[in-house]
Amino acid sequence: MMSAKVFDSDASLDERRVIIRRDGGDVEMVELPWGLQPREPGGRPFTVVRAEGRTFPSHRCLIPASEFRHRSKGKHYSFALANGDWFYLAGIWRPATRDWPEAYAILTTAANADVEPYHDRQMAVLRRDQRLDWLDRSCPEEELLRPLAAGSFRVSVLRETQAALAF
Repeated sequence: MMSAKVFDSDASLDERRVIIRRDGGDVEMVELPWGLQPREPGGRPFTVVRAEGRTFPSHRCLIPASEFRHRSKGKHYSFALANGDWFYLAGIWRPATRDWPEAYAILTTAANADVEPYHDRQMAVLRRDQRLDWLDRSCPEEELLRPLAAGSFRVSVLRETQAALAF
């Protein structure tokens, strides 16, 4: 059975997650690291890709999530669907090269009304009934990769944990 977990935008590049993708006619789950190879040698790997105005004809994937987190103005915020359901983050993956392992990145959209007070961008959220539309390219990108309606997310401020002083 698959479980969805929290996706923290501050996660390290070597954090491995289960993604779901097409393999020929089958759907498979594989564990890959987050972060695609930089375009220039010595460049910074990229973890997110702006979705607007782009098409993604191949190498699409889904990242199951129960919530996503963003840090803004020194605080950490959690965004979960208001109905309590889990969802998918729309992503793309790339095959391994000689210099970089097989990996994935998450697509982003403009923030919806719930996220916008905290951040101007958000991860592209797909509801569970949209999963095959994304994997099978049966629906245009602009219909899937757009902010959800206002009131879709429950927003929480995460309690900051302070390191205890050791004497």
